[in-house]
Amino acid sequence: MNPEKVIFGFFILLALTLNFGFFVGEIDNPDHHNAYELFAAIVVSLIATVMKLGERTQIGAVLLASSLVADLQLIAAALVWVMAVHVSGAGLTPAVMASVVSLSGGALLANIVSTVVVLIETSRFRR
Repeated sequence: MNPEKVIFGFFILLALTLNFGFFVGEIDNPDHHNAYELFAAIVVSLIATVMKLGERTQIGAVLLASSLVADLQLIAAALVWVMAVHVSGAGLTPAVMASVVSLSGGALLANIVSTVVVLIETSRFRR
């Protein structure tokens, strides 16, 4: 067992599960989506992206691209949340919450692609 690959897989799966935890719930109900969970999803996704920077293979490029997409979507979701609550003063309306959750759903899709690519790469590994 390679400890580096264990840590890499851990962060890939943690990013996916945190994002899924934030995404699940009624799309326009702010009580179903926790800001701290979105923050944790962003931090773990950024860590996973940094861990993918050293890969020089084609699969590594796909992993990095999917992780960058997830980061961008999660940061955009956080910005929409912050702008609505602290800048515009509109508050967390159902329309704003639906936008935030939709953006995190895009990030979730990118995390799923990343996880599937890791699983495919792992299944091709020969001893």
